[in-house]
Amino acid sequence: MIKEELKRGIIAENPILVLALGLCPALAVSTSLQNGLGMGCAATFVLICSNIIISLIKKWIPEKVRIPCYIVIIATFVTIVELTLKAYFPELNNQLGIFVPLIVVNCVILGRAEAFASKNNLGRSIIDGFVMGLGFTLALCILAIIREVLGSNKLWGLKVFPGFRPMTIFILAPGGFFTIAFVMAMINYFRQKKEGGQS
Repeated sequence: MIKEELKRGIIAENPILVLALGLCPALAVSTSLQNGLGMGCAATFVLICSNIIISLIKKWIPEKVRIPCYIVIIATFVTIVELTLKAYFPELNNQLGIFVPLIVVNCVILGRAEAFASKNNLGRSIIDGFVMGLGFTLALCILAIIREVLGSNKLWGLKVFPGFRPMTIFILAPGGFFTIAFVMAMINYFRQKKEGGQS
């Protein structure tokens, strides 16, 4: 079961590379591996914690105000993340900027609250939060590695290829779009190839 859930979150229903959700922070923060990993971990923490609370209290949330209630719950954990980053990781907090508070309205987190946590038990909600957060984090890291290496010839601040001339466009918005499109195309190509081989 765990293997299937991991496959679902990382490959089959990857929030960024398959479902195309949360593209705004993906484009903005995937300019370096440090930023991508930081944002991914922050979103995963909020996703797991909000799924837990929503799954536990779903029976007491009135139907008409469920979305505002979800947002309040998510915002509570986002505030915890933001204060922690400011206290212990100020440089990362400055790099991520406004995109940490915007986790509150990230459609990945709100979508999982509405589509999964509000309809499933605690155990399944925790697993869902973890695998979807892991998929989100891995996608950000893949994009960040490509963009940081090609755009600045560095990875985690260290030079990668001596003599390589970086292409600055990759750390700009157009490079982000191009990188996401390329990775999505590769995933679709291999998926279709696999499905064609099985048929």
